Amino acid sequence: MRAVCPGSFDPITHGHLDVIRRAADLFDEVIVAVGRNSAKNYLFDSGERVELVQESIEGLDGVRVEVLSGLLVDFCRAQGAEVVVKGLRFASDFDFELQMAHINHSLTGLETVLLPASAQWGTLSSTMVREVASLGGDVSAFVPPLVSERIQQKRNPRHG
Repeated sequence: MRAVCPGSFDPITHGHLDVIRRAADLFDEVIVAVGRNSAKNYLFDSGERVELVQESIEGLDGVRVEVLSGLLVDFCRAQGAEVVVKGLRFASDFDFELQMAHINHSLTGLETVLLPASAQWGTLSSTMVREVASLGGDVSAFVPPLVSERIQQKRNPRHG
């Protein structure tokens, strides 16, 4: 069975990677769908985010990265995916994802699997990583080394 893990991944964090790895253990194939959320201010453009996700999942069997544009249900249909996998951290994540799951299912019958975040990453978000990085903080504990390097290059372009 093929599953899709959608998100904006700006930047991809250890929490995202944990959910992707766990999804890869549950499904034959996982497509990490890198999309755009119009409500977000991005640190990395779409191409950079795809590249960082690709490099971060290197070595994970059965996992690949694609660009997501348009409706998730249309993307899943085009990819032959039967399931969406989303990670949950808080009750507010559940409330939002449950609404999305209901809408996606009513549109096309697409199923959603909600994976609770591992305790270690339960409070981690890309938004928090971007905020800490924008204030000069060290985010290396929250993201893969390559992502940490790229964040530093964005913040200090003369030193990258």
